Amino acid sequence: MKKRQVDHALRAAGNITGERQFVIIGSQSLHGKYPDVADEILTSFEVDLIATKNTDRTQWLNVIGVESPFHETYGYYVDPVDGKTPILPKGWKGRLINLPPGDTGGVRGLCLDPHDLAIAKYAASREKDLVFTRELARRGITSEERLLSLLERTPIDGAWRERIRDCITKDFALSKQVEPLHQPTGKEQPPVPQAPSNTFAELEAIRARGRQKYLEGRRLANRSSTQDPDKETNKSRTLDDSDLGIDNDP
Repeated sequence: MKKRQVDHALRAAGNITGERQFVIIGSQSLHGKYPDVADEILTSFEVDLIATKNTDRTQWLNVIGVESPFHETYGYYVDPVDGKTPILPKGWKGRLINLPPGDTGGVRGLCLDPHDLAIAKYAASREKDLVFTRELARRGITSEERLLSLLERTPIDGAWRERIRDCITKDFALSKQVEPLHQPTGKEQPPVPQAPSNTFAELEAIRARGRQKYLEGRRLANRSSTQDPDKETNKSRTLDDSDLGIDNDP
């Protein structure tokens, strides 16, 4: 996703909930520090958001979630996140980064620091997460020393910590076999355009498998709903196209 698409998702989220600030939890939070990050590292089509003031309103964002009219119109969507879902190092809130200015309709986005984001991905340890963390290391976006320091401040048990430590060590051992794509300097610069990598193909294959599982689950849920017509539907309120941002250019 491009930053302008993240901006659009925030604008729509603000229209729906009335909230003026969200934390961007997932991979799109990389736009906070690197708004021009290369497309192939951010191949997901969702923006993971948490409302910071009225957290219960986060669930209202399901109306611009997966398979919604918003998703069908633009090709990307918002994934409302429970604040307890991501596993993050202590102090992560103090390291949040403002999303650079854009067309958000005055809605503010707070992004995870790339190292906090990486720890959350290591903790989740899904196949796509480990592809992502490996790419962060390969591009020089994350530092092994910094990750290991934050890992010690992450609320997980010892065995889990050791597994993550092993993953971090392996990622950076691999990254040392190729020339780093991003060399830190006194003035932070966006990652340099990538060297050849199969990351995009890997993530596309993972996403295709995940989507197939999702669609199978949705078919089963629809079948169950048809069999039980009195089942309560989950709607927050009636929304029109202007709420969804469909009448706006992304």
